[in-house]
Amino acid sequence: MLSSIHPLGERSRHNSWGLTVASFTLGSVLAGSAVGLLVGFAGSLVLTDVTPDAILMATAAVILLAGGLDLFGVTPPGPSRQVNEHWIGTFRGWVYGGSFGVELGLGVLTYIVTWGVFATFAAAFLTASPGAGALVGATFGFGRSILLLAAGYVDRPSRLISWNRGLVTAGPPVRRTAALAFTLGGVLMILIGAI
Repeated sequence: MLSSIHPLGERSRHNSWGLTVASFTLGSVLAGSAVGLLVGFAGSLVLTDVTPDAILMATAAVILLAGGLDLFGVTPPGPSRQVNEHWIGTFRGWVYGGSFGVELGLGVLTYIVTWGVFATFAAAFLTASPGAGALVGATFGFGRSILLLAAGYVDRPSRLISWNRGLVTAGPPVRRTAALAFTLGGVLMILIGAI
């Protein structure tokens, strides 16, 4: 899907790349916000007598665990499906862009490649606040759209070839870097909580 939504492809389908990406981003941010709001609300009901220090340490532990599981190559559970690519070419760009964004923003409807998805929504739960949870979810949703924004330079076939090659070669190092970032983030939060 990511290799299909770029200016060259959208132009060939007589769609506006900007409108497709804006719809994707909006769908992803709204869906992530909705999940974050719901789990933040659930956290506010459950975590009524928990101290902020305990919440910080629990969040750190969740983030550290997610990073560690990713570093050791433990595959997260989830569906083995991607978005329906048959929608591309069948519907207008804003329709499949928004729909794909919602699916990815919800986090668990498509193939899950990192434990960070679960850690993100656990962190939203641990905020114990619908508003803060929604902000965590919105940030997650926006993060899911960044790669599409980066495809904005793909306006000719030669750039499409290099883009697709780049996606393939960047996958493993990006996953390792994200796992390290989660692990170090969790350790840093534990150190801050210990001070």
